[in-house]
Amino acid sequence: MSSATFTYEPVGATRDDLTFCPPGFHPLLVRTRLGEGQEVFQRAAEAVLTWEMHRALGVGIDAGADRAAPGTDVTVTLAGVIKAPCRIIWTAEEHRRAGWAYGTLEGHPECGEEAFVVDRTGDGTVWLTVAAFSKAAKWYARAGGPATRGLQHAYARRCGAVLRRLSGGLPEA
Repeated sequence: MSSATFTYEPVGATRDDLTFCPPGFHPLLVRTRLGEGQEVFQRAAEAVLTWEMHRALGVGIDAGADRAAPGTDVTVTLAGVIKAPCRIIWTAEEHRRAGWAYGTLEGHPECGEEAFVVDRTGDGTVWLTVAAFSKAAKWYARAGGPATRGLQHAYARRCGAVLRRLSGGLPEA
């Protein structure tokens, strides 16, 4: 873990409430139905916890561990040039819920928190939820305005489509 500090408050807010969004930040909440059953849940959870989903998206991941764990520093590289340093804040590996969240560190184009959570409901349906609160930290993120938020939503939807394929869930919509 580096000595870099988080660029926002309150760190860890998504752990108990994926819909939380502090004043001045933009919320993101995208849920994708992946499929049904324990096998789909286990495959999806493993793909999220080991960075497989992100790598399958074509996103560069430089992580200090093979598996998400609190305190692990992760640098996400977008479009081969944008470096986005983050740190894992929390992880969950429960019977019906698995995932993690990271918070932004100095140098990230945004500031805020993003969570990737797979859950299996009582009827056996498996979902991916991508939840975040963020605001621009770099000039180019501010200049993008609503287009930047549109790209974030598209990225979250793509996470769901890729994870559906990786988990052997429903056919692509």
